[in-house]
Amino acid sequence: MEMVIPWYSAIIGLALAIVLILMKLNPTYALIFGAVVGCLVGGADLVLTLDVLISGTQSVMGTVIRILSAGVFAGVMMESGAAETIANFIVRKMPGTFSLFALALATMVITGVGVFIPVAVLIVAPIALSVAAENGYSKIAILIALSGGGKAGNIISPNPNTIAAAEGFGISTIQAMVGGVIPALAGLLVTVLVANAIKSKYSIVTTSEKETKVDESNQANLPSVGKAFIAPILAVVLLLLGPIGQAFGVSGLDFDSFYVLPIAGLIGLLIMGKTGKILEFTKCGLDRMTPTILIIVGAGAIGGLITASDLSTQIVTIMDSLNVPSVLLAPISGILMAGATASTSTGVILATGSFGPAILQTGIAPFNAAIMVHTGAVVIDHLPHGTYFHVSADAVDMSFADRMKCIGYESIIGLSIATVATIIYGIL
Repeated sequence: MEMVIPWYSAIIGLALAIVLILMKLNPTYALIFGAVVGCLVGGADLVLTLDVLISGTQSVMGTVIRILSAGVFAGVMMESGAAETIANFIVRKMPGTFSLFALALATMVITGVGVFIPVAVLIVAPIALSVAAENGYSKIAILIALSGGGKAGNIISPNPNTIAAAEGFGISTIQAMVGGVIPALAGLLVTVLVANAIKSKYSIVTTSEKETKVDESNQANLPSVGKAFIAPILAVVLLLLGPIGQAFGVSGLDFDSFYVLPIAGLIGLLIMGKTGKILEFTKCGLDRMTPTILIIVGAGAIGGLITASDLSTQIVTIMDSLNVPSVLLAPISGILMAGATASTSTGVILATGSFGPAILQTGIAPFNAAIMVHTGAVVIDHLPHGTYFHVSADAVDMSFADRMKCIGYESIIGLSIATVATIIYGIL
């Protein structure tokens, strides 16, 4: 492909995709259609347009196959009740004065062990509503606690976004996870501060709301706490073998997440005594992953458009003209792409695929670039044209107007995460 598509064509294609998503078109189709239109507007013929789309989708296949593998682990954690057990354990062990911290921590841990952030919020929401009713907290405060904790957990989790960040810059999944630990802890701290600052503002959760939610939550047949932690602990240990082996001069222990996550999930299933449900759990895990995979395919298509255009060059030029430090290209690309798609994983894929070469050309190491792009992607990934916005609102029975009030607070938390990461990996 010798032709360079004009930068404005990429913006037109991406903007069209966003409009179509807002109009409730399936995000995968919206992204692919936006890519097609962007190519054609930019002067590409039908053959070149197809080449751009195929090139873009091929670039995300490594991420896709790892996400498919991670479906086994996710299915075990979500369907076995292990994630719910962990949430109950964390929240109920904390005294009332630390309840908002407990809710944020629980969501962070559940997301951190490989559960999608919308699912993590759904798991913790019934407990959160009960806690809020007992302590007189507002719905907005508890949703900020859940959402902020989820953002923190999302950057240290073997979730699709972390896999995409690692794949995009050629580092291991465990490197991407460990690199996000300090920014995640900073995000957790800011989450607790923000949630506590607004805990008495807005509408307070009532006892009737608490009872309705608790009655809907199935507490039966949950595994013990010890058994619930087996799979995530084993996954982290296996992923850490590679870096530990390298530190001691031992090779051959660097196991990819493609192998580690399903193995850890299946061993966890065995320990919990639920091997009879292996087909059911793996099917559910695949079902959970399928929408994400399809969106990633769409992201690959429009990523092909952005890569084939000179958009990244134009953005670098604008940053230079404004004397913006080049190190900020990494977090800014993550912020822009995740905000445009209202998706962390899609944003990471677009940022790494389209801006990755330009970011590395500034002299930033792949590891540092991956962390800054990844953390940038959680700043405004909660906008209304994404599914998370609506799923999280439904989880606590919140109106659209009240959910909109949360966006600013969530952005503060996301920005704190990205800022800490940029200071550590871009400035220091």
